[in-house]
Amino acid sequence: MNSIKNVPARVLSRRPGHSLEAEREQFDKTQAISISKAINSQEAPVKEKHARRIILGTHHEKGAFTFWSYAIGLPLPSSSILSWKFCHVLHKVLRDGHPNVLHDCQRYRSNVREIGDLWGHLRDQYGHLVNIYTKLLLTKISFHLKHPQFPAGLEVTDEVLEKAAGTDVNNIFQLTVEMFDYMDGELKLSESVFRQLNTAIAVSQMSSGQCRLAPLIQVIQDCSHLYHYTVKLMFKLHSCLPADTLQGHRDRFHEQFHSLKNFFRRASDMLYFKRLIQIPRLPEGPPNFLRASALAEHIKPVVVIPEEAPEEEEPENLIEISSGPPAAEPGVVADLFDQTFGPPNGSLKDDRDLQIENLKREVETLRAELEKIKMEAQRYISQLKGQVNALEAELEEQRKQKQKALVDNEQLRHELAQLQALQLEGARNQGLREEAERKASATEVRYSKLKEKHSELINTHAELLRKNADTAKQLTVTQQSQEEVARVKEQLAFQMEQVKRESEMKMEEQSDQLEKLKQELAAKTGELARAQEALSRTEQSGSELNSRLDTLTAEKDALSGAVRQREAELLAAQSLVREKEEALSHEQQRSSQEKNELRGRLAEKESQEQGLRQKLLEEQFAVLRSAAAEAEAILQDAVSKLDDPLHLRCTSSPDYLVSRAQAALDTVSALEKGHTQYLASSEDASALVAALTRFSHLAADTIVNGGATSHLAPTDPADRLIDTCRECGARALELMGQLQDRTVLPRAQPSLMRGPLQGILQLGQDLKPKSLDVRQEELGAMVDKEMAATSAAIEDAVRRIEDMMKQARHESSGVKLEVNERILNSCTDLMKAIRLLVMTSTSLQKEIVESGRGAASQQEFYAKNSRWTEGLISASKAVGWGATQLVESADKVVLHMGKYEELIVCSHEIAASTAQLVAASKVKADKHSPHLSRLQECSRTVNERAASVVASTKSGQEQIEDRDTMDFSGLSLIKLKKQEMETQVRVLELEKTLEAERVRLGELRKQHYVLAGVMGTPGEEEPSRPSPVPRSGATKKPPLAQKPNIAPRQDSQLDKKDGVYPAQLVNY
Repeated sequence: MNSIKNVPARVLSRRPGHSLEAEREQFDKTQAISISKAINSQEAPVKEKHARRIILGTHHEKGAFTFWSYAIGLPLPSSSILSWKFCHVLHKVLRDGHPNVLHDCQRYRSNVREIGDLWGHLRDQYGHLVNIYTKLLLTKISFHLKHPQFPAGLEVTDEVLEKAAGTDVNNIFQLTVEMFDYMDGELKLSESVFRQLNTAIAVSQMSSGQCRLAPLIQVIQDCSHLYHYTVKLMFKLHSCLPADTLQGHRDRFHEQFHSLKNFFRRASDMLYFKRLIQIPRLPEGPPNFLRASALAEHIKPVVVIPEEAPEEEEPENLIEISSGPPAAEPGVVADLFDQTFGPPNGSLKDDRDLQIENLKREVETLRAELEKIKMEAQRYISQLKGQVNALEAELEEQRKQKQKALVDNEQLRHELAQLQALQLEGARNQGLREEAERKASATEVRYSKLKEKHSELINTHAELLRKNADTAKQLTVTQQSQEEVARVKEQLAFQMEQVKRESEMKMEEQSDQLEKLKQELAAKTGELARAQEALSRTEQSGSELNSRLDTLTAEKDALSGAVRQREAELLAAQSLVREKEEALSHEQQRSSQEKNELRGRLAEKESQEQGLRQKLLEEQFAVLRSAAAEAEAILQDAVSKLDDPLHLRCTSSPDYLVSRAQAALDTVSALEKGHTQYLASSEDASALVAALTRFSHLAADTIVNGGATSHLAPTDPADRLIDTCRECGARALELMGQLQDRTVLPRAQPSLMRGPLQGILQLGQDLKPKSLDVRQEELGAMVDKEMAATSAAIEDAVRRIEDMMKQARHESSGVKLEVNERILNSCTDLMKAIRLLVMTSTSLQKEIVESGRGAASQQEFYAKNSRWTEGLISASKAVGWGATQLVESADKVVLHMGKYEELIVCSHEIAASTAQLVAASKVKADKHSPHLSRLQECSRTVNERAASVVASTKSGQEQIEDRDTMDFSGLSLIKLKKQEMETQVRVLELEKTLEAERVRLGELRKQHYVLAGVMGTPGEEEPSRPSPVPRSGATKKPPLAQKPNIAPRQDSQLDKKDGVYPAQLVNY
């Protein structure tokens, strides 16, 4: 049973066919064991040997397919520690694995994100770390896929960095921002880990602390490269952009610099990191990006991973050399053979064969490690070269400082020479002083000799005394200057000594620093030599392994015959294995087919769901685009009406314009809210479409009514209103265009519509007619008051005319009496007709109020119809004032103090005022009203009576003038010729005066219309504004009649200086 002697030849021929399959199975088995031992639920750090085998597996198959095929089967949602160690292993695989690992991980982004979101919602310490770690891994994958120039290990040269950044400042700016985000993710993970650990250093020696701290080794490696790249990019940005623009970048870099420095400091203090990684030290302060020369002072931080001590290998994890299979592992070919036939003969030979294969794999592993060590040594050499270059630059800086100190020394020597020259000048002054002293002694001797002649030489003696005093003063000054020179000399000597001491100290410090730099350079050179020796030792060990491999190969050739004999014994076992393999392959094919079918269905469902979602988004955007296009057409039609000649006949009131503008302004908020909701969720555009529809109609209505209102407004406000409406239409059309473009839609700003709409609203409010001294609540009482005042004025006028009739009969006679009676009778008839007109108008007004007010009060009706009420008040005032003026003119004519023309003008004014009163009453009356018929009949009667007054006045004027006949008797030809010439001169003067008066009349009427327009608009406080001129192409109707802008007075106080108020028809 333990041996099969007669092995068929076909068994020997089938043995080589299964070598690749067995190698693949062995690879899968090794990877599965390494993944299961590296990623487990034990709270301990991942062992480096298991992670290294997984990484070597990615290089072996040139990807991470096997890793992910086992990783997605791990129960990650069941254990936060398991998820944490999975993230750690994935980070190491991304950094050190094959470059294709990045693309394989891209396909499993959703799995990584789901794990992070799951543990982010749970209150678990490791869960919180897993959430942050997954975000970092997703950021890492996205960054390296977007920038393939940077490998996952983040190790590139400065030339590659320059090439990746390019010359476009926008690309540099964006790359810097992405690296800042990358660094934020790394630092956030480190801060979260340190926050969960105790601040004591001993925590790093516990397995629970090491489990959390282990991933920070990869974080330190990433951060060192990211810090160097961000410094380079920041200096490049500052060379292209102004400093103010990059203030935010500098603030963000400074914050990351301090966080990274604190992270490196805390990590370097922990014992766990001291044996695993050499953490670089950052400078005391961040680089000064405002100074371009500071880039030369920057030193790239280099992370050094010390050489690891060899770990004990576990042969059972890589190869199976035991006679019996493990209880927990699936059966393989050798295990099934052993179970069926027992242990084979010559097992020692099989063990050697397996040991040869194991040694081959170890040699490949050692070669990979050797290449890695060579790369690290080369990187370390480049780092040392960089440090040497930095030290040489610093040495050059010290030389420059030394040269500067020598220059300062020369300057001090020059100053010392100047002081010595000053000292020589002081010596010369001393000689002059001594000479002055000798002169003074000679003078004294001469004074002693000439003392006897004191009386004769008194003047000479006085002069010598004065000279002596001057000499003494000079001596004092010389002594003071000498003391000053001595004091300056002492100070200069002290300063010279101090400068010498400082120069000597600087030289000593520089020599000490130079000596230290030389020592450090020697130390670095020694470390480099030791690294080269270690590399040479590694190469020697590799050659020894090669020689041992050759020996083992020779032994293998010697034992190959015996192995071939043993292969025959595997025939029976292989037949059984084939049956099992066929059954297993059928089962695997069936399960794979079911799995593929389920995956296909899932992919189809996902594609259908994505298609429906995309279709929904397209439909929503199509609805929005259609609504925006329709709104654009409505607004375009409204804007085009501003230039339509047919639209010039349309008019509107400022009150209605204000209501439309306010309604449109209220919809802007709803439009902004709908726009915000659509940007947040593109699947629902109903709110934006509804707000857009209402806004377009109200905005178009506002634009059309704005143009119609401008047709009745003065020129300047009308032009401003038209311009504001055009601006509103232009912004609205621009907004509609942005809402139809998917790319521009997020940048649309509906709030910009508030400005033009508020401008239209303000202009409409300014154009609303203002009651000067009357509030809306007082309009009703004002109407009754004015109508009563008009009736009282007419009654008073009738009474005064009767008095004038009596007075004229007593004082006049003949033709004058006849003329006066005829004029006064016609005036009386006119006053009676006006009184009847006013009474009828009052009755019609009451009928209008009762029929139109409904449940409202009379005052509310007048306030609601304020413009009509103001027109009625203005017409009533004009009638009363015209009656008073007519009576006063008639009185002056009767008394021979006035002119007949005044009566004619007053009659015309009364006719116009009554016509205004009738029009104001007629506008709101029912056309079938009997009061309206009587009012129209009274209006015709008033016109007839006014014509009668004019006719009576003209006939009376003719009768009076006919009495003064011309008498030409007694005039000679010369006198007649002279009077003819004088008359012609008089005619010319009168014609000139007539023309001037007509011009003045036109100016007065123009100014009257200006004042009436000013009182009807908010510009009443600006009387200096130029008068409005009607625009070409449009027939302007006269503005509303307004009451005079004066304090109310009694009708009897009105006189000629109050001016003439023309009657105006009101258009309602």
